[in-house]
Amino acid sequence: MRTVIVTDVPRPAAASLDALRGFGVATVHEAQGRTGYLGPDLVARVPGACIAGAVVTAVCWPGDNLMIHAAVEQCAPGDVLLVTTTSPCRDGLFGELLATSLRSRGVRGAVLTTGVRDVAELRELPFPVWSAAVSAQGTVKATAGAVNVPIAVGGVLVHPGDALVADDDGVVVVPRAEVDAVVEASRARETAEDATRAALAAGELGLDRYRLRPLLERLGVEYVKHGV
Repeated sequence: MRTVIVTDVPRPAAASLDALRGFGVATVHEAQGRTGYLGPDLVARVPGACIAGAVVTAVCWPGDNLMIHAAVEQCAPGDVLLVTTTSPCRDGLFGELLATSLRSRGVRGAVLTTGVRDVAELRELPFPVWSAAVSAQGTVKATAGAVNVPIAVGGVLVHPGDALVADDDGVVVVPRAEVDAVVEASRARETAEDATRAALAAGELGLDRYRLRPLLERLGVEYVKHGV
């Protein structure tokens, strides 16, 4: 790994990020062909939070949060910090003090493949955080890593400046070049879901709305009366 801090990363338009936030993780994930989801390990530590922002990445060594401190300087209003480590780590690399620093810079949240601590304080601030663990285990600041380089999380390649959406359903990333197209696809999906929601509320069955009865028949599913 090259130990670098990359500056001046291009970011999506603020209006596009705000639109993605309004759609939420599940809709965005479906709208871009069920891609970009970073996996079920990343859990919201501040329930109810919903954010969208431009990604700033940080690569740290296990048990060492030096590069998170370096990444803070590269964060701008509307960003989201995405942190991973060179090998698996569940230590608490992030807590209240780093959250306070990021919050002062207008950062919308943080996502870590590691652990976090000071969860009560994060909720009180509030500062939205998603992580793979909660751990009181502290860290050192001793080893060089990288900031704003491409990273892989949950099998997804994430580039600095991509859009990230996070809520109680998890975390999804949209490549920067595809943001506007995904916004339009999400808008179309939301419109279709509104119509379906109204139909289901009026009593229509999903079997009929989604035309699933022929599928059941093709699969050989039979309706039989009880006791027959």
